[in-house]
Amino acid sequence: MNILVIDYKTQQSRLFPLLASAYAFRFVGEWLKWLYTDVTQRLQAKDFSTLPEAHACTAGLKSLTTTATADAIEECRKLCGGHGYLCASGLPELFAVYVPACTYEGDNVVLLLQVARFLMKTVSQLHSGKKPVGTTAYLGRLQDLLHCCCDVQRAEDWLKPGVVLEAFEARSARMCVACAKNLSKFENPEDGFAELSADLVEAAVAHCQLIVVSKRKGEPDVTPATARGESDHHNKDEGFIDKLQQDIPGKGVKQQLQNLYYIYVLNLVHKYLGDFLSTGCITPKQASLANDQLRSLYSQIRPNAIALVDAFNYTDHYLGSILGRSDGNVYPKLYEEAWKDPLNDSVVPDGYHEYVHPMLKQQLRNARL
Repeated sequence: MNILVIDYKTQQSRLFPLLASAYAFRFVGEWLKWLYTDVTQRLQAKDFSTLPEAHACTAGLKSLTTTATADAIEECRKLCGGHGYLCASGLPELFAVYVPACTYEGDNVVLLLQVARFLMKTVSQLHSGKKPVGTTAYLGRLQDLLHCCCDVQRAEDWLKPGVVLEAFEARSARMCVACAKNLSKFENPEDGFAELSADLVEAAVAHCQLIVVSKRKGEPDVTPATARGESDHHNKDEGFIDKLQQDIPGKGVKQQLQNLYYIYVLNLVHKYLGDFLSTGCITPKQASLANDQLRSLYSQIRPNAIALVDAFNYTDHYLGSILGRSDGNVYPKLYEEAWKDPLNDSVVPDGYHEYVHPMLKQQLRNARL
């Protein structure tokens, strides 16, 4: 029995989180478009109140998504085995063209440090009674998040929206507080910021991942907390999680999007397990249950994985890849591409008779002697 490459669990555990990330980034991108429009309108009205948060969101999400995408392209290349390095696969060129995005408009690490400054300022203002709003509204419930305990008992509990959101909020809040406490030990804040920059970057990443986990496009009749100047429970009515609880057109589409969402979430839990464990957000047993549920989701998403990729509707011409062909006719096209290589213009490569054959003839003569 022939087994498709995509049916190997090692392939699924590396590929499906990338597919889930593509959908998650698409959703948060729609929300970011709305945020940009909202801020632009405010600036025209001489209202600069939401500008710092907008800068933190755009800087952080630019860093998060471009880094993840660059890594994903390289991962896809390796997942294609020996064929992945071929120019005809489209992946080497895609990688070379895309990777500079990690430094365009600001180096990704520098951008995360700007997000960290925004977070540290937000935490420092909590003592003055100023309530955080928008994407940092969860910090307004700091005491609850510092003492909450994840109540996952079974693997299926990780599919509860409240459990997921609380775990990511608690992780981000605890990392921000830890950084703020360590910074307070330095007489010169800038010295502390330089010394703790690696920890601050990690805290910024946690915050940005929380945004992706919880945000979607703002609806026309709903004004988010950033615009109202209020603080609610992380503005949950605007969350991507709640969007998936609504009716979504198309048979089975809602279930597939839910599966993708939880693959994205639980893969982050697995990838950043050190953060969740060291901050006490979850227990080792709960982490194991998260991995169990993740494996189950891979099996559920497998029958529709190709259709979910095709849903982006990228043409063969746009992709420029013989491996990603819509007709799946890969190996004949690989053979055709191989013959286009100048090395294969003749049965005997150039230089053989002039250089290689005389050496082989001399070796044969020496062997006879």
